[in-house]
Amino acid sequence: MSRIVYCAGQFVQEDQAHVSLFDRGFLFGDGVYEVTAVIGGRLIDNDLHLARFKRSLGELAIPMPASLEQIELLQQDLITKNGLTEGTVYLQATRGQADRDFLYPDGMQTTLVGFTQAKQLLGTKAQEEGIAVALAPDPRWARRDIKTVMLLGQVMAKRDARAAGFGDVWLTQEDHITEGASSTAYIVTGDNRILTRGNSRMILPGCTRQALLRLCDRHGLTFEERSFTQAEAESAVEAFQTSASSLVTPVIRIGDVVIGDGKPGPLTRLLQSYYLEAAGVTKATSH
Repeated sequence: MSRIVYCAGQFVQEDQAHVSLFDRGFLFGDGVYEVTAVIGGRLIDNDLHLARFKRSLGELAIPMPASLEQIELLQQDLITKNGLTEGTVYLQATRGQADRDFLYPDGMQTTLVGFTQAKQLLGTKAQEEGIAVALAPDPRWARRDIKTVMLLGQVMAKRDARAAGFGDVWLTQEDHITEGASSTAYIVTGDNRILTRGNSRMILPGCTRQALLRLCDRHGLTFEERSFTQAEAESAVEAFQTSASSLVTPVIRIGDVVIGDGKPGPLTRLLQSYYLEAAGVTKATSH
């Protein structure tokens, strides 16, 4: 059964959705995107995702295609029309269409598209057993805080990591970890401090990261926002990563170095349970 998608102002069957050849998202990567998790038919942390969507558009001076309230209704309609109970809703907005030129004309109409992807988010093998991550030099541009559709660097890094037998990849710059290719990276020190890089133009301000930070405050856990080196990561007692589609995923090996005892650590397990509880997930709804 074909998905119903949203494309340039209307809901259509996916094989009927078309974007112009001259759309600047296609020609220049001139656009942004956002992905929100859906669990039990409910959008998770969506206020944070929509706020980031609006910020990313603003940083590129792309007009909002609709109000945040209208966009959330669009997301809900996509969930309903596709009967989605678990997976993600993807949104993408580009500057619009015009003949190819680096300098774009005034008054362009923003192109907005959206679709759902049904996938398992709860109780995945990665969440249960942990993953190994490769390390790779960060190939991205200087404005990593904007969730742009220009993802070729991440595509190549992930492909190389998978070919080498890793579950994912963390990116590095000057011997410091920046973040995962599509996730936020964390380590846990021997005295139970949770470390992750502070928000700046160097990293994407993760929404799951923001939700997790709130949970750490609520439960009295020590959360330190600072850069950490590859050596610190390799000597950590625990490591994990977060994203909308992978939630809280343990990292049990970084490169060739096993983290802790090679199993998901107790603090990571605690954070997994806190996050699912905050998201309203019970054992009855998880896999």
